[in-house]
Amino acid sequence: MALVPQSDLSPATWLTTDARPWHEQVTFGPGGLPAYARLRFIPDPAYAGQSETDADTDTDTDEDGPSETDQLRTVLETLARYTTTPGDCYYCLWEGWGTDIWGDHRIAPAFPPAVLNGPRVELPHRSYFLFRGPLTDFAQWGAADMWPGQPRFGMPDPAFMWPADHAWCIARDVDPHWAGIGAPTTAIAELIADPRIDVVPADPAQPQPAYG
Repeated sequence: MALVPQSDLSPATWLTTDARPWHEQVTFGPGGLPAYARLRFIPDPAYAGQSETDADTDTDTDEDGPSETDQLRTVLETLARYTTTPGDCYYCLWEGWGTDIWGDHRIAPAFPPAVLNGPRVELPHRSYFLFRGPLTDFAQWGAADMWPGQPRFGMPDPAFMWPADHAWCIARDVDPHWAGIGAPTTAIAELIADPRIDVVPADPAQPQPAYG
């Protein structure tokens, strides 16, 4: 199945009415959740101004580690047990992913005009399309083929995802090397202890590590 685009943006009100600084909103989601953490896709920088290309990753193996999408799926496996509405969740997709230009080539738009020209979730410096569906449909955007017979590739992970009961939220902004998680304290503790992923506690109000 695929996620369903939404024209009713009221489920995203808890994002758009958050009065915190915008960089906290887009990297951690709504305030007021019991605990917060960061899912690190690569280690934090070791020194000021370090480039992501110089990140201290594991070079002892030729095997690629799990993708960012797979790591988010691992997080969702745990968070699914901390919501009463795993079958009813919301996903925000950054507006730039609906465009019809790829390199120098014009391709079919990812979504129909009713979606691309429809209402969007608006935060300072960011706009998003809103989708709805179960956790099992995570990252299944239902985007159109780029051209006949060529499935679309490179669609991103959601910028935000949360269940209808607001038990937790994951925020994946375009710039950081990590995703922010707000959730019950026990869920955060479980994620931190999971050896399959690299999750550390975080305080959204404090400066976060960033590559130069």
